[in-house]
Amino acid sequence: MSNTTVAKRYADALFQIAQEKNVLDTLEQELVAVKQVFQSDKSYVEFLEHPKVDLAKKKEILQQAFTGFSKEVLHTLFLLVDRKNASLVNDVVDYYILFANEARGTKVATVYSARALSEEEQNQLVATFTKKLNIQTLKIKNITDPAIIGGLKIKIDNTVYDGSIKGKLERIERTIIAAN
Repeated sequence: MSNTTVAKRYADALFQIAQEKNVLDTLEQELVAVKQVFQSDKSYVEFLEHPKVDLAKKKEILQQAFTGFSKEVLHTLFLLVDRKNASLVNDVVDYYILFANEARGTKVATVYSARALSEEEQNQLVATFTKKLNIQTLKIKNITDPAIIGGLKIKIDNTVYDGSIKGKLERIERTIIAAN
């Protein structure tokens, strides 16, 4: 079974529990904090996957690192360590957030622009795409990329809306090449 499938299953199980207990947002906040810890220190995963470190010691370290976290999150981390899947923590978090966003009718858009977008511009994008996609909310992550020259390139799920000058120039170039 692929790592992606395994991570999705852990995330889905945790998501189902969160929905049953009505703690979707709380667990998401905790999981984001867990991901930040795992991303900030790569040796953490190496320690948790090291075969010579006692399993009880690994769980003790997790318990200390995430004191005050819900038993659901801690239990998931313990399961990942038990089954030698600690490297999947970040993927589990990402899938959990994806499932939670879907349940809320929320999507995340990555917007590439030549300059940072103002709050008003972001609000206009939210209004346009919530209607277009028939969703409740759109969260925008703005990434400045001077290479796109002007306009916007928006990625939502697997769909890219490219209204950038760079994109238009590339389409013109392909048309010219195809014509020759």
